[in-house]
Amino acid sequence: MSIRVMGALCAALLVVTHANGAWSQTAPTAAQRASTSGQQHAPKGILTLRQALQQAVNASPRIDIADRNIGMADGRRRQAGAMPNPTIGFEIDNFAPGNSENVGGAETTLMLSQLIELGGKRDARVSAALGDADAMKWEKDATRLELLSETTLAFVEALSVQRRIQILERQAATLERLVPLMQRRVDAGASSPSEVTRTQTAVGVTRLERERARLAFAVARRELTGLMGRDLPAFTSVSGDFNRLVRPAPLEVLIKAIDDNPQLMRWTAIRAQRDGELLVARLKPIPDVTASVGWRYYSDTQQSAVRLGVSMPFPVLDRNRGGIQEAQENSRKAHAERASNRLALITVVAKAHDTATNQLIQLDLIRKTILPAARQTYATIETGYGQGRFTVLEILDAYQTVADAELKEHEALTSFHSAVATIEGLTASPVNVTRAR
Repeated sequence: MSIRVMGALCAALLVVTHANGAWSQTAPTAAQRASTSGQQHAPKGILTLRQALQQAVNASPRIDIADRNIGMADGRRRQAGAMPNPTIGFEIDNFAPGNSENVGGAETTLMLSQLIELGGKRDARVSAALGDADAMKWEKDATRLELLSETTLAFVEALSVQRRIQILERQAATLERLVPLMQRRVDAGASSPSEVTRTQTAVGVTRLERERARLAFAVARRELTGLMGRDLPAFTSVSGDFNRLVRPAPLEVLIKAIDDNPQLMRWTAIRAQRDGELLVARLKPIPDVTASVGWRYYSDTQQSAVRLGVSMPFPVLDRNRGGIQEAQENSRKAHAERASNRLALITVVAKAHDTATNQLIQLDLIRKTILPAARQTYATIETGYGQGRFTVLEILDAYQTVADAELKEHEALTSFHSAVATIEGLTASPVNVTRAR
């Protein structure tokens, strides 16, 4: 599964930036991560997706938690295979304190007893514990993949907001360039001073949106920093190609790939664990044997003898029927829980697939029809405005159409990349790369 996780990582990098290299299959311990963090420099200035993902895997406490869960499960597995401890006992018979006549006839016995489990109870416990340990390993893979997906989504959000800031800055600069042109017309008496005021108002509104975007970028930086396991952001900007497009595989292919998601793979281990617990419940009524061997000393004759004993419970009152029923239902429930989990994942990946496909259609329409027409219209009106053939309302309306189209294109790109990151995180496989449009 670690190979599939690597595939998801590399695919995520293709959305924003290329990355080569592989993750280690075995996660480092907390001490090793601390040592690694001390050796590697934290991202400074510009942060790439590869750096963000590496930092998240190396420093996230969620990976440490998963490692500790695996260690706990391994401890339970070892304990399940342990045999019961022997019991040692000491007895004195025919002993009456204060009566010296009976002391000479006292019988002293030293006993050693051992419980012998029958019916394969120990093997059943070990089997259940092995299923638990395997489930924890799958849980770690699921945690790792989830962390990579969340980090990619957070990075896409930060890159999106940063790009929106750049778009708004460019739009504000374009509007500011119109002010001298309008001022010249006002100075020539061809226009009203209100035209300059209208344009300055539009510039102010655009700058206001830019400040809101800067606040959103600060929030996105902090969210990304948290996923990277850090307290404060150590980068000022993110780097990536937002125009690189990918086309998702057909939905039927993605649904088949869902079955390889570690969230679903762990249910095989959980089912094995619960089957083992069911076997333990069924074997519980089988009586165990307690064998004992002892040494007895007779004080009156000063002789000794060996004493052997065997005992076992008589299973007539408790057949553990309730425990068996509970274990049976719990084992059967695993199938329904996996099916429910699978349907939930399919719903999410189908929604993401529909979103990505629809956003590609929207981008195609915006880039081939809406944006070129809006820009050409604005260029015509801008030229004509300088010649006195158009009003300020017409040029501002034309530019607002261009600005709206650019922001719609940006929103479509953001939605598309978020959907692709979601697909890759659920299928643990890369999405094919197509040419940027």
